[in-house]
Amino acid sequence: MEFSSIVAIYFLFFAFSAFILLPFGVRTDEEAGTPKVAGQAESAPHRFNLKRHLLKAALLGLVLFALYYANWTFGWVTPDDLDFYHRT
Repeated sequence: MEFSSIVAIYFLFFAFSAFILLPFGVRTDEEAGTPKVAGQAESAPHRFNLKRHLLKAALLGLVLFALYYANWTFGWVTPDDLDFYHRT
């Protein structure tokens, strides 16, 4: 696998992980015990730490990419294994 392919596939796992992790670990102002700003949505996060969120996404993306790359290298799951409608 070429280096450019590795970077592109890792970036896809990273972006997927960033969206998947958005709802986890977020507290609202009500849960934090602070007053809301006028016009603020009830579901708005109290504090959103972008650096921490991106670090979590990078680590999850790395784990997912490592599994993908190991599967690509060792061939644990092949396209034939995923063909549920094979013709006999």
